[in-house]
Amino acid sequence: MAVYTEDVQSEVRGQLGFITLNRPKALNALSLAMVRELRDVLLRWQQDEKVLAVAIRGSNKEGVFGAFCAGGDIRFLHAAGMAGNPELEDFFTEEYALNHLIHHLGKPYIAFMDGIVMGGGMGISQGASLRIVTERTKMAMPETAIGLFPDVGGGYFLSRCPGRVGEYLGLTGQMIGAADALAYQLADGYLESAQQQALWDGLAAGSFANGQAVEAFVRAGLATAPERAANPDADIAQYFGLADVPAIISALEAGDSDFARATAETLRKRSPLMLFVVLEQIRRARSLSLADDLRMERDLVRHCFYLRPHRKSETLEGIRALAVDKDHHPQWNPARIEDVDLQEVAQMFASPWPAQAHPLLALD
Repeated sequence: MAVYTEDVQSEVRGQLGFITLNRPKALNALSLAMVRELRDVLLRWQQDEKVLAVAIRGSNKEGVFGAFCAGGDIRFLHAAGMAGNPELEDFFTEEYALNHLIHHLGKPYIAFMDGIVMGGGMGISQGASLRIVTERTKMAMPETAIGLFPDVGGGYFLSRCPGRVGEYLGLTGQMIGAADALAYQLADGYLESAQQQALWDGLAAGSFANGQAVEAFVRAGLATAPERAANPDADIAQYFGLADVPAIISALEAGDSDFARATAETLRKRSPLMLFVVLEQIRRARSLSLADDLRMERDLVRHCFYLRPHRKSETLEGIRALAVDKDHHPQWNPARIEDVDLQEVAQMFASPWPAQAHPLLALD
C-alpha cells in the first residue's frame, strides 16, 4: 500500500474510516500527493464492507479541528504553471476525479467543516452526505480574486444554491459563516466547535447496524443553528439574476445601498474576464450532471493556465499578486469589465480535447 504523504492521516477505528488533513502550516492546502492519498484511501474503504462510513477533518497548529482546508496549493500551481510542469495537469485531473468519487462514494461521508473551508476544501466536503459547520466556519469560493473560477465542482454545487446565490458567491468570492452556509444549502448541520471531538470519538466507539445508523447518530448530536443576521438575499436576487456582468455592475453602481456599493467595489477588483466566465459557468452548470460539470471545469482550467493566445494567464498573474509577490495589484488583461471580448469568453468553453480523449472521460 503506497503512502504518498504524511499530510493525510487515515485510520479505521471501530466501523468508520477517519481522515485528518495534517498540513496545518498551509491551512491543509491540498498538494498532488494529498489528492492521491485521499483517493487511494477512499477507494480502499469504498470496497471494504467493514467500513460503514467515513469522517474527515482538518488540523490546526494547536491540534485537531480549527481549520478544514484552504483549497489547492496555489504556490505549487504558480510554480508548475510558470515552469510548464506536467504535474499541473495531473493535479486538476486527479483532484476533480477525487471530487467526483466523494459525491458517489456510496456510503456516508461526514465532513467536519470547522474553520477555513475554501476552494479545494469545498471540493472535498460538498459531496459529503453530512456537511457540519461550526461557529468558526469561514466558507468561500474566492477564485475570481486569483483570476480563476470556482472549480472542484463549484459550478455544480453553487448553481444548486437557492435563487441567484450561486452567481453571487462565485463572482464575488464572498466569505460566509455557518448560518448562511445552512441557508444556502452548502451545509446540513451545526455543531459548536467544542463538541466536535466528542462526536468524533463517539463515532469511533459506537456500534452501528449500517451507514444509515451512523448518519442518524451524527444528526442526533447536532445543535440548533444560530440565527442569521441581516441577510442580503433580496439584494442578491435583485442584482445577480440580471442578464450579464455589465448589467450586474451597472445596476450595482447605480444602487445606493451599502450592499450595492460594497459588492460593486469587490467586483471591480476581480479579473474582468473571469467574471464573465464564472457567470457563464454557473448558469451552464444548472443543467449539467456533476461529471459533465467537472469535464467543463477541466476544459476551463486548461485555458486558464495555458491556452490564452497572445495574452498572459490571468490565473498565474492573480496568484503572483496574491500569494507570490503579495503586492495585491494584479494586472488583469483586459483591465476593465467594459473591455472583455465575448468571443474570448466563448473560447474558454471550447474543449481542448476530442471527447474520446478527455482526461475525465471515465466519470459518469
